[in-house]
Amino acid sequence: MKPATILVVDDEQSILNIVTAYLRAEGYTLHTASDGPAGLKAARTLKPDLLILDLMLPGMDGIELLTQLRRESDVYVILLTAKSEETDKVIGLSVGADDYLTKPFSARELVARVKAALRRYGQGSGSATESNILAFRRLRIDVGARRVWKDGQPVELTTIEFDLLYALAEHHGRVLSREQLLERVWGHDFYGEDRVVDVHLGHIRKKLEADPANPEFIITVRGVGYRFEDEVE
Repeated sequence: MKPATILVVDDEQSILNIVTAYLRAEGYTLHTASDGPAGLKAARTLKPDLLILDLMLPGMDGIELLTQLRRESDVYVILLTAKSEETDKVIGLSVGADDYLTKPFSARELVARVKAALRRYGQGSGSATESNILAFRRLRIDVGARRVWKDGQPVELTTIEFDLLYALAEHHGRVLSREQLLERVWGHDFYGEDRVVDVHLGHIRKKLEADPANPEFIITVRGVGYRFEDEVE
């Protein structure tokens, strides 16, 4: 099997050296870039299996790079940030980061997150691989093809967004906690915070709901979790 390709974009040479050394030791193919424009060009050219992206970059910061990249790619992204403020993490997640680490970080922890992510998404597939269709009154989810339609119109979802929607729809009418969704979609070895669930579900609501503030399909059950609602055909 071809080794996974990883792109690391960071302007600190010491970070590039450490990260590439540890990941090459795991057998991955590594590429690096040290500024935003070069990182975006490399991501478009290489189409890596995973992207490790620094938040603060010369030329174009990580947020802008990721915003542009998400228009054409759903590559798994681990964001690196030297800041610990909650707002930076939320902004990164809101524009499409799948996970994040705050500097200084443990190289071993980064490797563990990379390995866990690639087990789930590195081969271009998420947790939903069964060949079946979930048919509801307004939504149709083709699990094998990983496609979604609302009222007959296709809805474009990222890998994680699809897996989250599938997890909820498969348990139609039942409440799933953030912890259950994390385990189902990210895996039991996920190291990050459960806020990623809220952010990605917010993305799904923007794509599915006529009024995301008053959702019809993904209902928040305060203090418990989320429930999928739509009539089964």
